[in-house]
Amino acid sequence: MIPEHVIHRIRRIHIKSRRTVNTLMAGQYRSVFRGTGIEFEEVREYVPGDEVKSIDWNVSARLGKPFVKRYREERESIVILLVDMSASLNFGTHFGSKLEKVAELASVIAFNAIKNNDKVGVIFFTDQVEKYIPPKKGSAHVWRVIKEIFTFEPQARGTDIEAALTFMSRVCKKRSLVFVVSDFLAPCFEQGLKIAGRRHEMVGVRVYDTGAFDLPERGIVCLRDFETGQTQVVDAGSKKTRDWFFNCRSRAHARAADIFNRARVDLVEMQTRESVADVLTRYFCLREKRQQ
Repeated sequence: MIPEHVIHRIRRIHIKSRRTVNTLMAGQYRSVFRGTGIEFEEVREYVPGDEVKSIDWNVSARLGKPFVKRYREERESIVILLVDMSASLNFGTHFGSKLEKVAELASVIAFNAIKNNDKVGVIFFTDQVEKYIPPKKGSAHVWRVIKEIFTFEPQARGTDIEAALTFMSRVCKKRSLVFVVSDFLAPCFEQGLKIAGRRHEMVGVRVYDTGAFDLPERGIVCLRDFETGQTQVVDAGSKKTRDWFFNCRSRAHARAADIFNRARVDLVEMQTRESVADVLTRYFCLREKRQQ
């Protein structure tokens, strides 16, 4: 049985995400992420203005006059969500946990895809692949995705993005639009990202909390790693200690961005205090400008 407070959170995210897609983001996803390919439709007689490269020379030779091939865009795409379920996603300060923001983000992307008649699949991962939900259509499928995010109990606590990317490449044979949603607090995953990017269109979405960069200005603080359980006691009253902590967090943050930059994959940055609709709208607008 799912606790009542969890059901309430699922319903709230479900309703909020659907409203966001139908109002604030109406049509944006569709205009940016078109079909993943083209398929042959027919052969018709050449008319002035047709591109020479579209001429079907075999048919033209057989019939004694030029004919061209016509294609139509494949509208149906496959969208895969790689969702990080590691223990570090449970961290949060004043604006809720990173996991809650991940749930809202994943549901908004899924609703956009469903509205565009695309299929949506999900891979939950920690330092292993925890669960795979094959791509399907329909709002009921989105409800299941949101429910799984809030109720699924992973077996592990760490993060292995490389393993998740390898698994995705193995099960997704058709070119897909892949969103990797994580805080990217993980060892290097550049090679897996590059390999997956050769076949699929990859987008990374980093969810982070700015509260993780700073220590309080006084007191003895016990730091605990959510994933390993290791603890460290530091003197937060020391400016040198606070600067050390901030620099360590900043370097780790920058390393993930560098990985995406070298792999030539988009990385969308999202703080827990930010609106999912605002962040995705800015990204969709950026992609649309690049395509013009």
